[in-house]
Amino acid sequence: MQLKIMPKKKHFSAGRVPLILFLCQMISALDVPLDLVQPPTITQQSPKDYIIDPRENIVIQCEAKGKPPPSFSWTRNGTHFDIDKDPLVTMKPGSGTLVINIMSEGKAETYEGVYQCTARNERGAAISNNIVVRPSRSPLWTKERLESIILHNGQSLVLPCRPPIGLPPAIIFWMDNSFQRLPQSERVSQGLNGDLYFSNVLPEDTREDYICYARFNHTQTIQQKQPISLKVISVDELNDTIAANLSDTEFYGAKPGKERPPTFLTPQGTESRKEELRGNVLSLECIAEGLPTPIIYWIKEDGTLPVNRTFYQNFKKTLQITQVSEADSGNYQCIAKNTLGAVHHTISVTVKAAPYWISAPQNLVLSPGENGTLICRANGNPKPRIGWLTNGVPVEIAPDDPSRKIDGDTIIFSNVQERSSAVYQCNASNEYGYLLANAFVNVLAEPPRILTSANILYQVIANRPALLDCAFFGSPLPTIEWFKGTKGSALHEDIYVLHDNGTLEIPVAQKDSTGTYTCVARNKLGMAKNEVHLEIKDPTRIIKQPEYAVVQRGSKVSFECKVKHDDTLIPTIMWLKDNGELPNDERFSVDKDHLVVTDVSDDDGGMYTCAANTTLDSVSASAVLRVVAPTPTPAPIYDVPNPPFDLELTNQLDKGVQLSWTPGDDNNSPITKFIIEYEDAMHEAGIWHHQTEVSGTQTTAQLTLSPYVNYSFRVMAENSIGRSVPSEASEQYLTKAAEPDQNPTAVEGLGTEPDNLVITWKPLNGFESNGPGLQYKVSWRQKDGDDEWTSVVVANVSKYIVSGTPTFVPYLIKVQALNDVGFAPEPAAVMGHSGEDLPMVAPGNVRVNVVNSTLAEVHWDPVPLKSVRGHLQGYRIYYWKAQSSSKRNRRHIEKKILTFQGNKTHGMLPGLQPYSHYVLNVRVVNGKGEGPASTDRGFHTPEGVPSAPSSLKIVNPTLDSLTLEWDPPSHPNGVLTEYTLRYQPINSTHELGPLVDLKIPANKTRWTLNHLNFSTRYKFYFYAQTSVGSGSQITEEAITTVDEAMASRQVDIATQGWFIGLMCAVALLILILLIVCFIRRNKGGKYPVKEKEDAHADPEIQPMKEDDGTFGEYSDAEDHKPLKKGSRTPSDRTVKKEDSDDSLVDYGEGVNGQFNEDGSFIGQYSGKKEKEPAEGNESSEAPSPVNAMNSFV
Repeated sequence: MQLKIMPKKKHFSAGRVPLILFLCQMISALDVPLDLVQPPTITQQSPKDYIIDPRENIVIQCEAKGKPPPSFSWTRNGTHFDIDKDPLVTMKPGSGTLVINIMSEGKAETYEGVYQCTARNERGAAISNNIVVRPSRSPLWTKERLESIILHNGQSLVLPCRPPIGLPPAIIFWMDNSFQRLPQSERVSQGLNGDLYFSNVLPEDTREDYICYARFNHTQTIQQKQPISLKVISVDELNDTIAANLSDTEFYGAKPGKERPPTFLTPQGTESRKEELRGNVLSLECIAEGLPTPIIYWIKEDGTLPVNRTFYQNFKKTLQITQVSEADSGNYQCIAKNTLGAVHHTISVTVKAAPYWISAPQNLVLSPGENGTLICRANGNPKPRIGWLTNGVPVEIAPDDPSRKIDGDTIIFSNVQERSSAVYQCNASNEYGYLLANAFVNVLAEPPRILTSANILYQVIANRPALLDCAFFGSPLPTIEWFKGTKGSALHEDIYVLHDNGTLEIPVAQKDSTGTYTCVARNKLGMAKNEVHLEIKDPTRIIKQPEYAVVQRGSKVSFECKVKHDDTLIPTIMWLKDNGELPNDERFSVDKDHLVVTDVSDDDGGMYTCAANTTLDSVSASAVLRVVAPTPTPAPIYDVPNPPFDLELTNQLDKGVQLSWTPGDDNNSPITKFIIEYEDAMHEAGIWHHQTEVSGTQTTAQLTLSPYVNYSFRVMAENSIGRSVPSEASEQYLTKAAEPDQNPTAVEGLGTEPDNLVITWKPLNGFESNGPGLQYKVSWRQKDGDDEWTSVVVANVSKYIVSGTPTFVPYLIKVQALNDVGFAPEPAAVMGHSGEDLPMVAPGNVRVNVVNSTLAEVHWDPVPLKSVRGHLQGYRIYYWKAQSSSKRNRRHIEKKILTFQGNKTHGMLPGLQPYSHYVLNVRVVNGKGEGPASTDRGFHTPEGVPSAPSSLKIVNPTLDSLTLEWDPPSHPNGVLTEYTLRYQPINSTHELGPLVDLKIPANKTRWTLNHLNFSTRYKFYFYAQTSVGSGSQITEEAITTVDEAMASRQVDIATQGWFIGLMCAVALLILILLIVCFIRRNKGGKYPVKEKEDAHADPEIQPMKEDDGTFGEYSDAEDHKPLKKGSRTPSDRTVKKEDSDDSLVDYGEGVNGQFNEDGSFIGQYSGKKEKEPAEGNESSEAPSPVNAMNSFV
């Protein structure tokens, strides 16, 4: 007997554990045993892109299985590869793997090419992928002469690497002559192309050995570029150097160390594009230069960066997104910022996709005469093309098979025979790659066989899942049943889970689950069975856990751990310290239940864990040991810094000032930075804004200021604990006024009347005004005319209205800021429109095409755009149901409206009433309103199915007859042709009898059914019909009367004399008992009966409902039946059916419903649907989790 142990419990939910284990252990019924005849299956092959080492023999793998064993052949570059003609090429025995011996002679380049392996036997041929064989290359750098580089302090620099192109591409890194990697930072870093970028150079960058290395991993070689020499000097040193070699007048004129805003070194410009394949890593790079060194930030426009797949490399200069998908397409923006400004670059990312499987074809085993399908579904961007091959030959030129029919990505097999066996290949390809899958069709007639070993013993911990394996094979596919014991019945899925692969799952195994289980596999050719055994063990528990302990240094401590376990399992007790092994120290001793530590030291403090393990489960418990010193010393007090003080302003310039301060006490935590804020007392008194930050070692800062601002400054210090309170404010400093350096934003021109143009903008705030007397110069002219600009200067407002304009004409508009000092830069012109007016022309040539009884299509000719006199918003259809003159007088005609946006010329009218006459007209709509209506156009809708009869009553019940009365349908939707009545009896157990059908003329509203059974309940189903079909049905129940002769034989107990006497005696006894209780209470005595009732509550007493005081309702297992007392019809025997009417509100925008460009309707059309009656005692069964998993989505 084999022993099989269920895996130890992992932290999965109860429902997931069995499924995960099942997936791991599953043996598919399509894995044909190798002793049966079967087509070849490729089991191993070399990768599609196979880069080889040219110094070693070439091995191209191709392994396959099949019965009979397959033979192998190869093609190279699309033609047959005759290995017998090449003495360097051999094929391994019993295998298709090629070995090319190039170590003795020959070159790897000779054998470059595209190889494909074919494995063939009498049942078919399987093919491998196209294997592209290429030798790796590690070329040398080309010879070049590198000049020394001399730069002044603060300049930017790019040291090019330009490595040789190798296969695969080289890994680039920069080192010095001592093979030490050059330090990199936010200022100096290596780009993705291998170049070394300096945002700004410093004197310490001076060295003569900047060396770029290229490592080719495949051949384990490293190539190096010639060293590059860099010298960074000040301007004075640079001028001296130039003066020593040139004339006295040729000096280097750049200003050293001048601060400047950022610009990008890579990529160039403001926009670039990037394309990446699905599943790859998307790498985006932005490297900027500037002084101070810029900081890089990344955002995604109109979206957020994926949280768990976004990573930053190279000091945030490189953004990486792993497992990229089509959803990651979009615009990504990198921002480089320093204290002098910011610069942006937008990278437009497009994610394409090589083909990937949605559903790869699977091997198909069929018996003669059976049907089946092969499905091959793949996706990609662009959408891949699907092609089929059979035995390696395109199916279009392969021999015809009458049992095979190809339908796109599906092959349908019907009535297969043994000659239908073959291997099919599905090829899904697009411009970025391909997928190739082999799937055989094997026609076999084979009785069942059990593949799982017999008499396996499974051991499981109680209250955990148990999985009993029963791997099987047979053709046709066998059915599987499980039995427990020798005479047990088949196990069903109320307690057990039966998986498709034959596995029996017991979700929560109990002690009574122990026993022998038999798996039986059956098909039409025979039966097979197998027995396995299950034992349930008690779980291991720690009944005495170690406890938290505090001991002094040098003392002794003991932890206790007692374990209870199943008698047949032997636990192993292990002690751990901080989740590792105990120190190898004689001070630690372990006996059966205790861990003892003597002469405790500070290092002994930590968490101690007792872990008990058996072959089936494990448990643990932990406790913390805290070691205290005999004479603890007080710990230092850590706090935020004290605020800086003595703020002073010096070097006061028009747009700059130097601020200095004295730091406060750091309170035992070094100051990491200072934060400087400013207040504008002139424009925003009392509000403090962030100015800049400097390192914690600085006590001065050079501040860049704006014109016409009354500045005050304050400083805060920050350490690892937190930020100090602000310092006292500095003295005020008013900067000189200057002309505005920016213009208003959000400039728009939009008319509110047909003869005006309203120009609006977002005004500058006081800080942005740069001086007193802020005003705006507003200019406008017609876009398509030759008119000169008309300008007006207005006060500090946000709107100006131009009157007397022509209707809906495009204008060019500019708004320029100015103050007492001067004008802002010339603004860009924006386009606006003067006011709209109502359209002048109605749509013409209105045509109606009735699609069906509830849907019509309307076409019209568009109006000339000039007649719209505004922004064309769409077309609006008014339609209504035509009524007779008498109805029109009684009720207002209800018109319905649908709006179609854009320049549409057709649209759909849904929700129409069948068999009705409708009238409609069409109007064009702009921003001002509707134009005139087109000529009314009428149309008729054809007949439809009727609604349910308005009511159904059962009247005049007799011993053997019932009379039905009804009202016709409220919406006949055509000419009624007849009624259909179906009825059936219902017995005392709510079972339904046979159905009887009866046709009734359409002009009837009453019908009598004779020859019915007395005292019998009947259920009726009633509906009307037109020439189109049957409408919704209405149901009712009724009972024929009771036979009077039988009723007369029943005895009424209430009229019997003995019963009346008994009731009188009971009433008299209750009256006497009440009198005695009243007397006892008046005498002050206790009521012992009450005490006993309080002490011993009667368990028979039923609780009452709080809402109505009635006793709890009784329910039994029959509650699921459809014909319950609570579900029967009301006492007036009348059932009203609600009309099913359509609402245009369900069409997108209600009155303004939306339609696609082709006129198809956007949104959901939902109407009220009447439920069909439940017929019979049917039940639905929840699907198996395995079926749900294996089904195609």
